[in-house]
Amino acid sequence: MEERMKLVALIGAGAFIGSLSTYTLLKLLNRSAEERGCNLQTIKFDDKQSILEADQNRCFMHRMEKEGAPDLLQDEIVSEQLTRNIQFFGLDSQRKVTESFVVVIGLGGVGSHAASMLLRSGVGRLLLVDFDQVSLSSLNRHAVATREDVGMPKALCLKKHFSNIFPECQVDAQVVLYDASSEEEILSGNPDFVLDCIDNIDTKVALLAACVRRGLKVLSATGAGARADPTRIRVADLRESTNDPLSRSVRQRLKRDHGIEGGIPVVFSLEKPKVKLLPFKGLTGEEENPSEYQVVPGFRVRIIPVLGSVPAIFGQIMASYVITKLAGLQIENEPIVNFDVEHYQVLHQRLIEHEELVYGTASEVQVDVEEVRYVVKELWHGRSAKDGSFKGVGRAMWRSVNELMLVRWDQTKPASVSNLILLKFDEVDEHESMTLDDIKENEPEFYQRVSTVLKRASLDFNL
Repeated sequence: MEERMKLVALIGAGAFIGSLSTYTLLKLLNRSAEERGCNLQTIKFDDKQSILEADQNRCFMHRMEKEGAPDLLQDEIVSEQLTRNIQFFGLDSQRKVTESFVVVIGLGGVGSHAASMLLRSGVGRLLLVDFDQVSLSSLNRHAVATREDVGMPKALCLKKHFSNIFPECQVDAQVVLYDASSEEEILSGNPDFVLDCIDNIDTKVALLAACVRRGLKVLSATGAGARADPTRIRVADLRESTNDPLSRSVRQRLKRDHGIEGGIPVVFSLEKPKVKLLPFKGLTGEEENPSEYQVVPGFRVRIIPVLGSVPAIFGQIMASYVITKLAGLQIENEPIVNFDVEHYQVLHQRLIEHEELVYGTASEVQVDVEEVRYVVKELWHGRSAKDGSFKGVGRAMWRSVNELMLVRWDQTKPASVSNLILLKFDEVDEHESMTLDDIKENEPEFYQRVSTVLKRASLDFNL
């Protein structure tokens, strides 16, 4: 009986504490809303309101008028909502995120998830751009759309749902097709980042070229359809994307029409597409020319099968990339180096043979094949330490191993992970004829770059 009474008392105390905390939170919410000059009820949208109020966020604008550009993290509700981010980045870095302006163009399976996570991470201003509407078939991959949203413009759909997630964010929605006529309206305002989530080649190329011309930071998504393996998704320069027909076409068009050969980060999959575009059948049931049915010239009419989880992962990766960049967190993306283990074994053997030739012994080789893989792939990205370009990617990377070898950076120290550089055969003799002091004096930029890279190796291996 005594144990039962203790249990009842414990449950009662828990219920009381839960009720008290709920009451306190509600008071806090109401007080915060009153301080902003808003009623919490006014930031809930129904379908009609979301369309009529598509160009305004009343609570945010009221604060802007009253306080100027506010520090959102001073708001008790906002700071609590973003507390995990603040703990991860630190307050000052999170403030950089909340003060940022990001444009997301294309709000389908990739763009909706990217925009949603940017919002949840506290980005202070978002411009959402898409001319299309939510369809029933969108629901297998869209971040927030429901059946009630079918037929609503995707931009307005996101804005409606976003107002209930992070109402302090200034969300602008434009139901418009990006092209030359809308470029100034969409890309003006000095955005901190532009996310290209467009799946049409003509529009995609025009947007990327405009961002390069304007000096805007841009991250582009390539083909997420017809893939199933999330472990093969990568972030790299457009020049390094492989097995992706969309990025290949974009790369060729950018070079041909705009003289742009790279310098644009992209999210892509190394996985070969599992399925192809479905055949296009017209009203007669016979296969017809899809270009005759295009609503907008250049846009794909045929359907590509999509596993909804993959574009969602693309979008989450894009958001993570942008957020860390905005916060100033240094991230080393895994380089795309297409060597097999046999290639690393060859490089390891060359190192041993070179050590025996130059130093009379290989006893000071302090790396195995796995550590050679780290040095070649992670530190030097499969290229000579003297080569700052992105030439020789894809299949050419396989051929480049025939002219590369590992040598000591400082000849007075052992051949360890923090003292090896990758050079071409014809660069080795010159390097080994110079001391580090000579290199520092004659090639200061090269000396500093190598020193920085090798310092990273020392930190990674706790040397």
